[in-house]
Amino acid sequence: MGRAYQNRKESMAKTSDAKAKVYSKYGREIYVCAKAGGVDPDGNLALRSMMDRAKKDQVPSHVIEKALDKAKGGGGEDFATARYEGFGPGNCMVIVDCLTDNPNRTFGDVRICFTKTKSKIGTQGSVSHMFDHSAILVFAGDDEEAALDALMMADVDVTDIENEDGKITVFTPHTEYFKAKQALTDSIENIDFDVDEIQFIPQTSTPIAPEDMEMFEKFLEMLNDLDDVQNVYHNAEI
Repeated sequence: MGRAYQNRKESMAKTSDAKAKVYSKYGREIYVCAKAGGVDPDGNLALRSMMDRAKKDQVPSHVIEKALDKAKGGGGEDFATARYEGFGPGNCMVIVDCLTDNPNRTFGDVRICFTKTKSKIGTQGSVSHMFDHSAILVFAGDDEEAALDALMMADVDVTDIENEDGKITVFTPHTEYFKAKQALTDSIENIDFDVDEIQFIPQTSTPIAPEDMEMFEKFLEMLNDLDDVQNVYHNAEI
């Protein structure tokens, strides 16, 4: 499971290197988190996690502060989540998560990405049942038994735990995210999470044939160029 996650991260790195785009995506998510749960990160765990992740990805503090100030004002855009599913080049399964203030526009934009790369957008649930909606926590360490004990004591449902190259990776259902993170933080002194995210992890992988690779990369680039697209998950084996 860990390798599947890493493969996705590596494949996405090619299309996520435009800093302005990354800053925009984080700014939008921080704004939505703050508007929904308050601008105080101590009282809004989702916001605190999002801000921590933004800082790890070297998002400038002024981008974060601008999003918080915008949320404090109480006005601004009214964003809603939207999720689209389908089959990409090479028949790989794809989930596209968006934040949008205009669902009709966003659906049209995402559909164009599918149609222009000879892909097929599906209905809700058409592929998501083949992914695990998981919280992923990665941190330095070599005592996975101690980490597992701490999670068990906190009554966290652990899906999987791995120990590889001095890193411990914990997978839990997305609903257990905050409980798992708190249990590890309480039990491991000075813990620093290398990965602290909720993702869709594919249960199976689909090899992409060489002749489909160019179209697959174009598909990802088109999706990531859309302002409304926050995350793209797929089961393509690169």
